[in-house]
Amino acid sequence: QVQLVESGGGLVQAGGSLRLSCAASRGTFSNDGMGWFRQAPGQERKFIAAINRSGGRTDYADSVNGRFTISRDNYKNTVYLQMNSLKPEDTAVYYCAADTSGLIRVPLGRRPSEYDSWGQGTPVTVSS
Repeated sequence: QVQLVESGGGLVQAGGSLRLSCAASRGTFSNDGMGWFRQAPGQERKFIAAINRSGGRTDYADSVNGRFTISRDNYKNTVYLQMNSLKPEDTAVYYCAADTSGLIRVPLGRRPSEYDSWGQGTPVTVSS
């Protein structure tokens, strides 16, 4: 079971940038697809971005496409989410997730059920 720890959340003004990190404890990290989700108060957990095991394929929710970038460094067992042009609607707790199924998903997983391990989340607040 891979353990995930998110970091980098905080308070930022609208239009600003923030970089989230997700550190994985498992040595098989490079075999796992990874995703970012977010959950605002009173809302369901929503897909934000996904990246395949090698980093060669990515996918984004329409709400963040063009503003957010997901990347990974398999040598560091870390996934990143670069968030630019932040909006107040981006305010949420951001969760990192790992897909340890071994499947090569086409398209990449967008559903929470397609991920097996989750971090505790890191809060992001965007002020207007």
